[in-house]
Amino acid sequence: MESSAKLAPPPTKGHLSVARLSAYWYVACRSRDLADKPLARTVLGQPLVLFRDAAGAPAALLDRCPHRNVELSLGGVADGLLECRYHGWRFAGDGSCRLVPGLCDSAQVRGRSATSFATREGDGFVWVWGEADTPPAREPQPLTATEDNGYATIVRQLDFPGTLHATAENALDVPHTAFLHRGLFRGNGARKHIRAVVRRAADRVEAEYIGEPRPEGLVGRMLAPQGGVVEHWDRFVLPSLAQVEYRLGPDNHLVVTSLCTPIDDFTTRMYAVVAFRLRFPSALVRAVVTPIAMRILRQDAAILQSQSATIRRFGGEQFESTEIDLLGPHIWRLLRQAEAGPAPDPSEDLTVVREVELDV
Repeated sequence: MESSAKLAPPPTKGHLSVARLSAYWYVACRSRDLADKPLARTVLGQPLVLFRDAAGAPAALLDRCPHRNVELSLGGVADGLLECRYHGWRFAGDGSCRLVPGLCDSAQVRGRSATSFATREGDGFVWVWGEADTPPAREPQPLTATEDNGYATIVRQLDFPGTLHATAENALDVPHTAFLHRGLFRGNGARKHIRAVVRRAADRVEAEYIGEPRPEGLVGRMLAPQGGVVEHWDRFVLPSLAQVEYRLGPDNHLVVTSLCTPIDDFTTRMYAVVAFRLRFPSALVRAVVTPIAMRILRQDAAILQSQSATIRRFGGEQFESTEIDLLGPHIWRLLRQAEAGPAPDPSEDLTVVREVELDV
């Protein structure tokens, strides 16, 4: 279900951190949400309809019938074809019109085709290529951590009233957690001095935190009940993957991968995949972590709502970053560079671009 709380379009004056990367894969829905009925989704401002063909494979078309411009998502699926509710025209996954009821001649005329988008299915998600009627240049990035033996997963989704850049930065921003999420994650006890190393490649950026004690709060105690020093990485990978990883010894490993899909310029849907292998029984972890994680996500959504409203009120952004704003500026540069030029090389090695001392 699409978010009902939409912000009005912002004023055109002033700077806004909006980047539109169409030649990439985005999650359109979870696999389990696409069954025997059409499903309406919006990706990059484009209204789409998803359905499964006769073989069960997902397909995506522009949610507009070329005949009389009715939403195809109002219809149904018949014999693996998407049927328009208005006049019964049927479309295959490639957009070709296969049936016009009452028409004696062939229905497959080019002008009757619906606009199609390439799709893939994997890791429990249906992915859509952002450019219409275009063969994808690469495959979606697999979520390998969720496939390893011994890992349990939790998947949740939430809409954020913010740009892709703001949502990804928020997911990877350490300093705000001690204040916005105090008691749930960090914020209890004395702050500790640690070192962070930022590494960057053509399509990604990561921060490694060195010497970080176990975070305070309920989540930190679940990760490492005896305390200790954790291995911690935050990562962003184009176009919209934000990942947080914690490891403490061989038995405790937590990876939170946030797949961010721009519904439009100022609304981002996050699919959060929490993969974990801990000493505690997975059922207990699910019962404890799930409500905490959702509370943290809702706190983030509320603060992004305030941020977006303030930007609208003042007609644009005015950011003043410091050296401990580790990833936000890099994420913005990666987005703009990818928007302006060819897709970056994903095989390029990470190189160190900054080392920073900070308190957490």
